[in-house]
Amino acid sequence: MNRFFRLKENGTTVGTEVMAGITTFFAMAYIIVVNPSILSQSGMEWGAVFLATIIASVIGTLIMGLVANVPYAQAPGMGLNAFFVYTVCFGLGFTWQQALTMVFICGLINIFITVTKIRKYIIKAIPLSLQHAIGGGIGLFIAYIGLLNIDVISFTGAAVGEDGATVVTSGIVPELAKLNSPALWLFLIGLVLIIALEVMKVKGGILIGIVVTTIIGIPMGVTHTGDSISFAEACAALPQTFGAIFTNEGFGSLFSDPAKIPLVLITIFSFSLSDTFDTIGTFIGTGRRSGIFSEEDERALETNTGFKSKMDRALFADATATSIGAIFGTSNTTTFVESAAGIGAGGRTGLTSVVVALCFIASAFLSTFISAIPYAATAPALVVVGILMVSSFADIKWTDLEEAVPAFFAGLFMALCYSISYGIAFGFITYCLVKICTKKAKEVHPILWCATFLFILNFVLLALL
Repeated sequence: MNRFFRLKENGTTVGTEVMAGITTFFAMAYIIVVNPSILSQSGMEWGAVFLATIIASVIGTLIMGLVANVPYAQAPGMGLNAFFVYTVCFGLGFTWQQALTMVFICGLINIFITVTKIRKYIIKAIPLSLQHAIGGGIGLFIAYIGLLNIDVISFTGAAVGEDGATVVTSGIVPELAKLNSPALWLFLIGLVLIIALEVMKVKGGILIGIVVTTIIGIPMGVTHTGDSISFAEACAALPQTFGAIFTNEGFGSLFSDPAKIPLVLITIFSFSLSDTFDTIGTFIGTGRRSGIFSEEDERALETNTGFKSKMDRALFADATATSIGAIFGTSNTTTFVESAAGIGAGGRTGLTSVVVALCFIASAFLSTFISAIPYAATAPALVVVGILMVSSFADIKWTDLEEAVPAFFAGLFMALCYSISYGIAFGFITYCLVKICTKKAKEVHPILWCATFLFILNFVLLALL
């Protein structure tokens, strides 16, 4: 095992990797029940999506661990599953079979741009200041995920009605939630506990914090089982989604109407762009500072030869997972930003990913227990990991506006837009604008110009849909 995963070379141990894998799994276990809850709204069978989510996560994560030897976990991405249901199915009127087919094609595109090194060229083209901004931005993003998961931040506002009376509306002004619920108190207990363990440098502090907080939540009434289904019931439902893209309702109907082909292509483009830059952002934000992608990959980025570096293999693993997931019946499978929790716990090799995959396999049979882990237990872990990651901002020259402006927009919008790719988009756009204004446009890499154009085109097309 030490030889296969090169544990000593990466400065880690079996115990550390196992603990990191369990930490990552606990941080992302919510996707097992949340993904089917979202996708089932499009007409898909809950049990089928439940099992498809687990299968796609297991396969994608095993490829990441055994082929790329990096500590990243894969699962159907949040945000992309919402886009699948609310925009593609509800907004644009596509069936879930057609939407799955577009996800499958998106995966093929990602495989192509990975094998041809396009994704690696994009990473090479991103200036160092923006790479630091992406790392810090992901820290803000993952902490924000934790805060929103437990509703620490609520959105309310006041407006004046026609009769002059004050009318309270929702979704306007963010504010701190009232600390009057057991879940919020449990979150605070977990946050203090994990911070204390990390400050005292207790090994496995994040995992210990999640487990202890979950146990404390039992008498508080916060830790309880959620929606779940038995393994036998899930297996019986899976045929409804497995291979649906190859039926008449999938490929057979997607391109049958010539008038809708432009809309199909635009939708596939949007899927692919978000998926691609979500992964690039996650790898840059978590991999460089931790040393997961180090000198080996820097040399590979410079020479662009072969397909031998960990970065190459990790990008390929991520690309294949999307198409595999679509075959079984789930939206885009992507590298989870919550992998940062395991990396923060010391995970450095693919053994971490293998442990995550094994946990996903167990979850198919223990869904009742897995669903009992409350957001109040995992949210503190995400906040603490976010704190660790924002240190990347320290490497940015904030007194130099040429560097500070793109970094600010990249980091801030990543959290506010709840999207890694949107944060990168605003970073790219403002970076190009700054270089144009300072008459340094020649310093912008051609690939960065192309990526910026594609982001702008995507925003325009989405606005016209």
